[in-house]
Amino acid sequence: MTRRVDRLARFAHDTQGATLLEMAMVMPLLLLLIFGLLDYGRLFWIEAMAQKATAIAARTAAVRPPVCAGVPTVISVSSTNPGEVAPKFGTLCRTGGVCADAGEQSCLLDTATAAGAEIWDRIAPLMPPGATAANVRLRYSFDERIGFLGGPYSPMVTAELVDLAFQFATPLGGLAAMAANDDTLATTSPNSIALPAMSVSLPGEDLAAGLPN
Repeated sequence: MTRRVDRLARFAHDTQGATLLEMAMVMPLLLLLIFGLLDYGRLFWIEAMAQKATAIAARTAAVRPPVCAGVPTVISVSSTNPGEVAPKFGTLCRTGGVCADAGEQSCLLDTATAAGAEIWDRIAPLMPPGATAANVRLRYSFDERIGFLGGPYSPMVTAELVDLAFQFATPLGGLAAMAANDDTLATTSPNSIALPAMSVSLPGEDLAAGLPN
């Protein structure tokens, strides 16, 4: 009986393997922190490159022929009532009620056009993995603060990235489940997140003859 009590006492005070047990408890949290830093570092880098790509797309589209169909080439006069004297050509659109509102023309980037192919060639290396030209939307919007009656149409050109997602390289959901001892985190934690909306707008400068000869 005494020997059994002694063995139980020695077992209760035995610290062999304690370090391994502590390491097993801490390792999931450590891995979660390490891989989380790596993956979120990738996320911030990809987001920064995508923002740069958006700016390049807008800048290129502003000095190239429109990619979207239906964009006017000339600023036409707004409708006038019978008996009213039509404004003179050269009158600034910001005068108000002078230039016709051409509305907005919007489309996804089309690489079948020369301008669309050039835009995509410039931004493709900066885009997130798996992105295509269909993830770039261009908009040409009338702005009465730009241009003059009878002059070349100068819309506000907007480039926007749409429907992009970031895929985590590591199973952060599984690591979070191990660290928190909660198996539901492995299934409820998404392994990808949608990138935030990004857009850049610039006034059109040379929509009629921007392509090189």
